[in-house]
Amino acid sequence: MTASIATSQTILVVGGGISGMTAALEAAECGKQVILAEKTPTLGGRTAQLYRYFPKMCHPTCGLEINLKRIKGNPNVRVMAMTQVVEVTGSRGNYAVTLKVSPRYVTENCTACGKCGEAVTAEVPDAFNYGLGKVKAAYLPHAMAYPQRYVLDPSIVATPEGEKAKAACPVGAVDLGMSEETVEINVGAIVWATGWRPYDAAKIQPYGYDRFANVITSVEFERLADPHGPTGGKLLRPSDGKEAKNIAFIQCAGSRDENHLRHCSRICCMASLKQTQYVREACGDEGKSTIYYIDIRAIDRFEDFYQKVQADPTVSFVKSKVARIALNEANDNPILHGVDTEGYHRYATEHDLVVLAVGMEPEVTGVRLPDDIIVDSSLFIEGSKDGGMFGAGAASSPLDVNRAVQSATAASLRAIQVIHKTASTEAA
Repeated sequence: MTASIATSQTILVVGGGISGMTAALEAAECGKQVILAEKTPTLGGRTAQLYRYFPKMCHPTCGLEINLKRIKGNPNVRVMAMTQVVEVTGSRGNYAVTLKVSPRYVTENCTACGKCGEAVTAEVPDAFNYGLGKVKAAYLPHAMAYPQRYVLDPSIVATPEGEKAKAACPVGAVDLGMSEETVEINVGAIVWATGWRPYDAAKIQPYGYDRFANVITSVEFERLADPHGPTGGKLLRPSDGKEAKNIAFIQCAGSRDENHLRHCSRICCMASLKQTQYVREACGDEGKSTIYYIDIRAIDRFEDFYQKVQADPTVSFVKSKVARIALNEANDNPILHGVDTEGYHRYATEHDLVVLAVGMEPEVTGVRLPDDIIVDSSLFIEGSKDGGMFGAGAASSPLDVNRAVQSATAASLRAIQVIHKTASTEAA
């Protein structure tokens, strides 16, 4: 199906994470028409997958809830979930964009009652929890998901499981005949807020992420700590389900490394400092966190938080780039090998669990950027040559949530300027 649904006075925001939501809202609340395209079934992005923010240790649901309320109440924003940009042609003030809309197999009549999920038995990896658990093949992505509609995994659509889901829906919202759609739109400016992805820890061979069950990433640990996560907030080891109390955090896992990511990802130090407090909350004085670091980059307002963690007797710091991780096969404990550069002595230290503070890289999976887009050496988006497209948030640079919101606001204002200039030109 092809339809024209926008004009040169419309702003397209690509990506529905915290940056995309911010950019869309800022433009919409200035009276501009906005299309917010998100490739997954729901808004929120990686911010929705956090347990807490640093440095205040508050929950992301607060900020997300406010933004979702603003989006729901603003008729200038059209949300298109499960939608990806296929092609962009044209120039500043007059872009022709082709969007691909994947089938959800659930219509807008869905009331999120959950009957379809109760009816099916098939399970798929839980993407929201980074695959640490499984979820029914008819599922609501998470409690705050917007749109608040269930999704059917394509694997069950042409099976008896799909028919079970359809039969169970009391409002007839399950539509197994949905198919991929193509939508053509015209827009005046584009904000690329496609976000970031964690660096693939399996590429860091000396750390054995793909070989040792008790070596996990910082984003996975974030979900373990969340009471709504796969373990109910308990810090359980993947190998045996036992509680982890002696946890190592390895900084710059893939960052600041010519073999992996050359850049500093900026958030990793603060993320690990924050996560040591999860250990304290879960284990009390019995918990022990050890941070292996090159240097701690906690700038301006984060310095106080760093000092607070330094004063915590359950947290210790080892100035060292861990060389490799081995395995104690008797108990599945990872053993960290390296040299403490403050004392210049070798260590072989055993821990219950190792958390790799993996770096940020721009999310480019399935994203086809226009040839006009300018990217830096790490593929972060700087903008377009014609001045009508802008990078926002973590798509433009490694940023924490606060700075990503600021970046998105700036990108939105620049997009509004393009729309104003286009309107003036057309009027002339």
